[in-house]
Amino acid sequence: MTERHPDRSHAEASAAHSGSDARRGAAHTPVLVDAVLAALAPRDDAVYVDATFGSGGYSLALLRAARCRVIGIDRDPDAVRRGHELVEHLGGRLTIIEGRFGEMVRLLAPVIVGPIAGVTFDLGISSTQLDAPERGFSFRFDGPLDMRMSRQGASAADLIASLSERELAQLIREFGEERFAGRVARAITSARGRQPIRRTIELAEIVRAAVPKSESGQDPATRTFQALRIAINDELGELDRGLVAAEQLLMHGGRLAVVSFHSLEDRRVKRFLQRRSEEAPRTSRHAPHPVRGPGPSFKLLRRRAIRPDPAEIVRNPRSRAARLRAAERSMAPAWPAGRIRSDRHQKERGHGQA
Repeated sequence: MTERHPDRSHAEASAAHSGSDARRGAAHTPVLVDAVLAALAPRDDAVYVDATFGSGGYSLALLRAARCRVIGIDRDPDAVRRGHELVEHLGGRLTIIEGRFGEMVRLLAPVIVGPIAGVTFDLGISSTQLDAPERGFSFRFDGPLDMRMSRQGASAADLIASLSERELAQLIREFGEERFAGRVARAITSARGRQPIRRTIELAEIVRAAVPKSESGQDPATRTFQALRIAINDELGELDRGLVAAEQLLMHGGRLAVVSFHSLEDRRVKRFLQRRSEEAPRTSRHAPHPVRGPGPSFKLLRRRAIRPDPAEIVRNPRSRAARLRAAERSMAPAWPAGRIRSDRHQKERGHGQA
C-alpha cells in the first residue's frame, strides 16, 4: 500500500470529543471497530485478548458480540483503573491485567483458562491520554513533558536533557520521520543551554520556530512529539515483541487484528505478517539462492490494509490515519522468537546495499 504519514494534529483536534466519550466508558467508540469484529469473528465460550485495553472499546464490543471472555492488558495504570471499574458489571467475563503486551505470554499464564481465539492491538496513543494535560503527550496543552505510558522510568524531559544534538536529530528523524530533524535538534540543544525544557508548550514553541509550517495544516511539533513518545515507551520494540507473543498464544484458526496509525507501525505489522504467511522459499537479488524458513504460521485475511470509510472519518476524525491488518493462525508452530530480529537485520542490510 502507499504509505501515508499520520496527521497527528487531526488526531489531536478530535481528542476532546473522543476523550470525553472515553470517560463515559461504554460510549467510547474505537476506530474500525466493525472491521476488527469481522476479522476476529467472536464466538461464544471463546477467549480473546485486548492487548491495548485503553478505554475498553474493543473489549466491550467483543463482549457484546458474543458470550465470550476477554482479557484486557494495558501498561497505563489509569487504563487499568478504568478497566477494574467495568469488571464488576460484566459477570466475570472481563479480566484486566497491568503490564506490557510484549510480555503477554508471561502475563496470561496465571489466568488463561483455554486456547486464545483472538488477539487485537490498537497501537499508539489513546484519545484519553492525549486529553490529559498532566500526562504530557499533547502539544495542545501546557503540562509536564512526561509521555510515559506506564508512569515509570525516564520522561521525555529527561531524554531531551540527556541526548546529544546528533542523537536527538537521529531519534527525531527515525521515529518522527521529520525531514527537519537537524534544525529541531539544534533548536532544542540551544534552548536547553539557557534553561531546562520541562513543559510541553515550551518544547512545542521551540519546534514550531525551527520547522516551516506545513501546507497540510499539520502542527510543526507533531513529528517531534511522536518521536519522543515512541522512544520513551519503546513502542516499536514493544510492537515486535507483542506480535511474536500473539503468534505464540493463538490457537489454530485464531485471529490477529492490528490497528496502526502511522507508517512506522504499519510497515512493521505488514512485514511481520507477510513473512509469516509466505508459502514458497524466499529469494532476493542479495540472496539469489532460495532460503527455506519455518512454515507459514499465518494466513492473511486480506492482502491490503483496511481503512476507515468516509462516514467513519466524519464520525470520528481520529480514525483518519488508521490501518487494520488481520490474519489467521495456521497449524504451523510459532517461528523462533529471534527470527523477527534477524529478518529485519537482513532487510536493513539489503537497503544499505541497494
